[in-house]
Amino acid sequence: MNTISILARVGLCSGLALALAGCMSSTPVYDKHFGEAVHTVRVMQTLNPNASMNSDPVSGVDGRAATSAMDRYNTQYRAPQSDASAFTVGVSSGNSLDSMGK
Repeated sequence: MNTISILARVGLCSGLALALAGCMSSTPVYDKHFGEAVHTVRVMQTLNPNASMNSDPVSGVDGRAATSAMDRYNTQYRAPQSDASAFTVGVSSGNSLDSMGK
């Protein structure tokens, strides 16, 4: 092969690569829209966006009843109920429609 044709091919490939690299500008497009999906989902999951503006006290529950309910709720985690056997969850005691006469 001729050295001129090799240099011409190298120059042509280099020029083509540079021209194609100049067309590739996808990063600024991605950077401009970065975080939009997270923001959209957060807005969709917010029940009341103006909840912090409400200065009215909570109504509908007596203070004594609310304290009692919270105490019962918290005791569930201090002393949880133990199951008789974890292996019998979902297993019936043998009562079927046939044995009940139905």
